[in-house]
Amino acid sequence: MPFTPPRHPAAPSAAAPAAAALLALLAIGALTGCGAPPELRDPVGVPTGAGSPTASGPTGVPTGTPSSAPTAPPPTTGSATPDPGLVATACRNGPTGQRVVQLLRGRASVLPDNVGVRVRSGPLCAGDWQYTVVEVTGHEELQVVTQGRSEALELITAGTDVCTIEVRATGPVGIRTLACDAASTLGPGA
Repeated sequence: MPFTPPRHPAAPSAAAPAAAALLALLAIGALTGCGAPPELRDPVGVPTGAGSPTASGPTGVPTGTPSSAPTAPPPTTGSATPDPGLVATACRNGPTGQRVVQLLRGRASVLPDNVGVRVRSGPLCAGDWQYTVVEVTGHEELQVVTQGRSEALELITAGTDVCTIEVRATGPVGIRTLACDAASTLGPGA
């Protein structure tokens, strides 16, 4: 096998320094050729402050702060209407406590005529549902859940625990909160 002398790397040609210089110019051009980012540019036609000159930083971008702070947009005049069933509040157009007691004594036949009854709380309305608590002389407090208008009031449930399937499944949030969550926070026998 014949002897082959080792190859020596070729001497750098004149093209290599020129290519490196071109690459350096392209990098400098890419970094400086774009100008200031849009958020640092002054918008056309918008005043920038009180007219006092600002000092320039090393990039030529003003470093001073404008003398007036930006203003927030004005508040909207329209208001979102909350869901009337989210919170139970005192009934403005719903039945009175007396009407609920009449329902319990009359058509619903929950209370006899000879027992004393006093409305302790409510009616509280959420949507077209109502929640009322009545004190019954000689008996436990009675919770009452009704639905509808005063003249067409319908008894949903009445008792010491009114968190029924119907109340949980179809009642508004405000009524469910009173009927179900309030009972669980009081604990047994409360």
